[in-house]
Amino acid sequence: MNKLKILNDPIYGFITIPNSLIFDLIQHKYFQRLRRITQMGMSYMVYPGAHHTRFHHAIGCVYLMQKTVNVLRFKGVSISNEEETGLYVAILLHDIGHGPFSHAMEHSIVENVSHEHISLLFMERLNEEFNGSLTLAIQIFKGEYPRKFMCQLISGQFDMDRADYLKRDSFYTGVAEGNVNSERLITMLSVVNDELVVEEKGIYSVEKFLIARRFMYWQVYLHKTGLAAEQLLIRVLKRAKELHNNSRKLEASKPLLYFLENKITIDDFDKNTLDVFSKLDDYDIISAMKHWQFDDDFVLSHLCEMIINRNLLTIKLKKKPAKEKELQKHRRSLISKYGITEAEANYFVFTGSISNQAYQNNHKGINILHKSGKVEDIVKASDQLNLKALSKPVTKYYICYPKEVIID
Repeated sequence: MNKLKILNDPIYGFITIPNSLIFDLIQHKYFQRLRRITQMGMSYMVYPGAHHTRFHHAIGCVYLMQKTVNVLRFKGVSISNEEETGLYVAILLHDIGHGPFSHAMEHSIVENVSHEHISLLFMERLNEEFNGSLTLAIQIFKGEYPRKFMCQLISGQFDMDRADYLKRDSFYTGVAEGNVNSERLITMLSVVNDELVVEEKGIYSVEKFLIARRFMYWQVYLHKTGLAAEQLLIRVLKRAKELHNNSRKLEASKPLLYFLENKITIDDFDKNTLDVFSKLDDYDIISAMKHWQFDDDFVLSHLCEMIINRNLLTIKLKKKPAKEKELQKHRRSLISKYGITEAEANYFVFTGSISNQAYQNNHKGINILHKSGKVEDIVKASDQLNLKALSKPVTKYYICYPKEVIID
């Protein structure tokens, strides 16, 4: 096959696949599954254009990594061909472990198994299949490679993951505040003592990047309506699993039934489970919900109907946690109206919290390289007072409950 392929991306234009290994990994069924995993989960309930996938995002990350390697080499940073390929593979596969709708599965039908852990399992499996050619990429992905700046390019305060998803998600949602100039930022990158730095002339671009990240979290990723939809989806999967454990047979695809029938923890994620997971995507969940909306179970059918017809719960954000008295009022209303139990009412009335910290200055921070050679954290180097505020976590509390009626 002709492996010199060019992809046309709406964000960056033409993207060239750098080598045959990257081409073969993209062609692999594990990676092709990402075409069927939505990048932004349930955000399309708020922003109708947000239907782009993890596949788009991963390809965009490789493009930005190519730019970065070229910039750093031009500035005299030594990067071998093997390290270059390792960076491309690590960033291409960094999200390969995401489940349906990106994050919902982590909080429902598997128990505390992160997508990062599953990504690593996929990479290790692919490494066996590709005769050890992913070994260096796995070291970089795990943060174990001695050249620290390479690990920072995969996972850091300014990495290729964030550089792509802010720009891409801004484009597909139409939220202009998130549109960062990733390519200009990349041209400002350099390396000092094997750590990533941004040249002083790029300081305003970094400030814009961090402020854009804050906007995108509050306006898009933590938008209250999208949050309510994701919480409903999590509860759909939890209820389905609960019913299945009580000997109720539900109609669903084989991969989804596997996760409903079995208790899956990190220790249970063996080769067989990984194979089943590799066949699971958004379509399994949507198809199941289309069946389950007609199920005899009050909770499951109405949760599914709410998502499919976008008849979502009311959600209110508060500065303080909701009081139990308020929750009980909504629960009692449901119980008396529909004759359901308190445990069933809890699927429709609940509370929780969300937190946003745009910059973590105590963890893999963004360092500015001054012309004098001094290296300083962006918060200290910047005259933008807001940056200090951005490094403090902000927590908000939410309460969800049904509108006047669940049944039309």
